[in-house]
Amino acid sequence: MNKRTLALLAAVGATTIYGLNHTIAKGVMPVYVKPFGFIMIRVLGATALFWAISFLGPKERVEKKDWGRFILCSCFGMAINMLAFFKGLDLSTPINSAVLVTTTPIIVVVLSAFLIAERIRLTKGIGIIIGLAGALGLIFYGQEMRQDAPNIPLGNILFLVNSLFFGLYLILAKKLVEKYHPFTLMKWLFLIGIFLNAPLALPEFLEISWSTLPGEALWGIAFVVLGTTFCTYLFNAFALTQLKASTVSAFVYVQPLVGILFAVLSGKDQLSPVKIASALLVCLGVYLVSRKPKPDPSVVS
Repeated sequence: MNKRTLALLAAVGATTIYGLNHTIAKGVMPVYVKPFGFIMIRVLGATALFWAISFLGPKERVEKKDWGRFILCSCFGMAINMLAFFKGLDLSTPINSAVLVTTTPIIVVVLSAFLIAERIRLTKGIGIIIGLAGALGLIFYGQEMRQDAPNIPLGNILFLVNSLFFGLYLILAKKLVEKYHPFTLMKWLFLIGIFLNAPLALPEFLEISWSTLPGEALWGIAFVVLGTTFCTYLFNAFALTQLKASTVSAFVYVQPLVGILFAVLSGKDQLSPVKIASALLVCLGVYLVSRKPKPDPSVVS
């Protein structure tokens, strides 16, 4: 199995975990843990895990000139992105969150074109349009799902903020991924993230009554720390070593599919013809965007 195939599998694994996270994390908030307090748990847990396994990777020192990019990536990917998403999930619904994160590939492609002059090929553009069409089909049904959300419009706006800054993170982290081992990258990004999140997240973290948390809440927290944070960021970091930022971000189209299937299997939702058709469009969009372009015979290497 070549590295590109492994990178594609890593991207699929990450987006699958993200898809499950929409429902699992929502089940913990805000009764047991408030959204910003949840982010403090994430960065603390992920920092501990990445530093614990860092000895398995090479011993690397971060060059002085790269610290600015490290701080910016941590700000976008481990602070603003996370805070906006979890607050949005607290205010809105899992279905809305699973669908609205599909704006990330659109943002990444546009930003990549302007910031790093990444070429948008015809097949990739068609794939994005098809995937977005499928996502829009899910958006309309998502509005009629769960009503246990105090401010759906604001929550949806925060999901878009999440998508914007996650897209920026993917683009800015690309150069660091090419230069540093994923363990080195993640351990420093999450360590920096602790200090960036602390002003907003620490007060809610200190409010958590750990002794009274039921097993279901503890399981949800463990899933978010080990799966949604540790595994997904590691998977995405590896995927970025072999794939373009816009390709990695395109796998976010799978999240509505996973999120809805999980809701159905857990008895939270029911399938419908429109949802099935939308899911097929999402899968087709992911295939077209992730498809490796054939070499141009007119170009002589």
